[in-house]
Amino acid sequence: MAIRSQEEVVTRVWALRANLGDIFGFREEVLVEALDLDHARQVLTPRHPSEWNQRVDHETYARDYLRFAIRKIIDHRGNSANRSVDKLGELAWLLGRDDIAAAMDHAGYPMYGAPKVKAFADGFDWPFLDGLDSDDQRALARMADGQQCDPQGCERGCAD
Repeated sequence: MAIRSQEEVVTRVWALRANLGDIFGFREEVLVEALDLDHARQVLTPRHPSEWNQRVDHETYARDYLRFAIRKIIDHRGNSANRSVDKLGELAWLLGRDDIAAAMDHAGYPMYGAPKVKAFADGFDWPFLDGLDSDDQRALARMADGQQCDPQGCERGCAD
């Protein structure tokens, strides 16, 4: 899977900063890791370059991060789930999948972003419910549909 050019990534980092579209820097973190050192220096200054690490296999990272995001949704971890949605959206863009990024933007954010994360998984045709026990599968499927995890009521905080 081809990723965006170094120049495109640098431009996107500056655009995120200019538009305040990434207040906590979660999206930028994904992008900076896609840069080689020469391009990373353009956006890291005045930070010391030793704080930068380059990631080369973004598809594997995206697959692994999808599993992490799903766990955060199931565990009702609001801030972590929000961070995961931001990072997955940026990974979709980085991997050249504007269609997936748009589908994520279009999906609502109820239930810890489960509809957005499902749009990510579906767009790449990657498993969404696989590897979960049956209770978690049912809960995640409901959450991805914008419903609380348990039709009888949720004790952990989600609500319709």
